[in-house]
Amino acid sequence: MLTINGRIRVARRWWFDRQCGSQAPAEALFNRAGESVTRGVRELACRLNQKGPSFRTVAENLARTAQVSLSGETLRQLVEHEGKQVLAAQQAATLPTAFEAADCEVSPGKTRLYVGCDGVMVPLITDGEKRARRTKIKDRRRRSGRKCRPLPALKAGADQAWKEMKVVYYYSEDMRHQHVATTLHNHRVAGRLLRREADRLRLRQASERVAIVDGAPWIRQELEEHLAELDGLGLDFFHLSENVHRARRGVFGEETAAGQTWASDLMHTFKHEGYQAAWQKLVAWRAPLRAGKRKAADRLLHYVSQREPMIRYPAFREKGWQIGSGPTESQCKLSVDRLKGRGRRWDRRHAHEVAALDCLARSGQWQTYWKTPCPTIT
Repeated sequence: MLTINGRIRVARRWWFDRQCGSQAPAEALFNRAGESVTRGVRELACRLNQKGPSFRTVAENLARTAQVSLSGETLRQLVEHEGKQVLAAQQAATLPTAFEAADCEVSPGKTRLYVGCDGVMVPLITDGEKRARRTKIKDRRRRSGRKCRPLPALKAGADQAWKEMKVVYYYSEDMRHQHVATTLHNHRVAGRLLRREADRLRLRQASERVAIVDGAPWIRQELEEHLAELDGLGLDFFHLSENVHRARRGVFGEETAAGQTWASDLMHTFKHEGYQAAWQKLVAWRAPLRAGKRKAADRLLHYVSQREPMIRYPAFREKGWQIGSGPTESQCKLSVDRLKGRGRRWDRRHAHEVAALDCLARSGQWQTYWKTPCPTIT
């Protein structure tokens, strides 16, 4: 048995009965789950893995810092299996959340919970890369001349090198309470994930429920379908600004004073006067434009008109609500930090499992999870 104090050899007497089979009564006294790696070692491995550049490096750090020896491959299997257990606990709702909507107080008697959702690309190993790796392993085995065990069955890889991971994020006004979950499936699954986590956090009990997201149509669609109780659904101010400046460059050029003044005035109107006043300025601005400049203006008008119900900055500011999705954007980068880096490629489910451990820590559930009985590696 591998423990944080090193490997321990345990001898116990086994009993056999034809009707009951083999039993070791002493087993229940110290190791009810029959594990060969203790929970302490698993937590150390998962904790170090969060910021590790590779499983091999994490295994070396574990050996140097805690004198616990594991191969990089064994550590990988251990970490990914633990991530699988976290996902199972979340799916079964056996792991309590670190907070609920009632804890997100902004003033006496008033609570507020924000909702964010976005997608971020993660690197996956393609089917072709898997087959190429397998060919190299077979060639290396053949050259060694030694008899080896057969390789496990080849599992299919991804059809593309990059896939979008959906990140669901709930947070309080002061950011003291945060809850994050991810999925590598499509937007429909992300919508169900939004609903599941909202129910676990008791979103309906919050006095104010606000979503701040970018302009992706699928995000708005899933929020409107699965979180009908939202009091406000707003377009991130920065994303709107990006589209305004894109139109500015198409009409005025890269860095002209007239273009900067126009963009600044328009964004001020959106923020302080609202959609209708800004729309009138846009229509008047577009009228004299021709050819390519009109095309750039039309792109902006189409973007704005499609998101009219989400552009409510004066109303949001009057209620003291945020108008930027910066917390969600930052969380997306943090959630996949371990997955990205030079030479890193992942199976879809393994990427999801490793990200689940990061979500566990960022949701304030780390200590709760390691104190909760769960299936262990044997």
